[in-house]
Amino acid sequence: MDSMVRNSKEAQRKAAMAVLAHSGATEIAGRLADITVPAHENLREPENGLVMVRGRIGGDGAPFNLGEATVSRAAVRLATGEVGFGYTLGRDIQKAQMIALCDAMVQSAELVGEVEAKVIAPLRAVMIAERSRKAEETAATRVDFYTMVRGEG
Repeated sequence: MDSMVRNSKEAQRKAAMAVLAHSGATEIAGRLADITVPAHENLREPENGLVMVRGRIGGDGAPFNLGEATVSRAAVRLATGEVGFGYTLGRDIQKAQMIALCDAMVQSAELVGEVEAKVIAPLRAVMIAERSRKAEETAATRVDFYTMVRGEG
């Protein structure tokens, strides 16, 4: 039972991080303004760096180094002890800081409901609406090809 609870919390945390990573920094900041941000300290100051991006090629999916990508990362600890980590593509250290803060708050039993309702859920709704809009635009340009079968005569 304990492992099921742990797995569901990890899944909730993973889903929240996916939403935050795909959202814009101004959108996250706007949603965070709606809640009271708890006292926290930086465990790792926000910083920029590089990561190697790997790809797969060939019939067996052999990995190869595709190139490097710029990332920003941060780590925070709430006054209650929860530790959050934030990573994002690009050079946006404020976004990495906000993601780390949200990650820590998602782990807090007292804050998870408010963060989910006021930050994560609205951002998820925007993300889903944007994906639906893009899918509709793409579907509108779809061309169906068909082949007519000739009779042998």
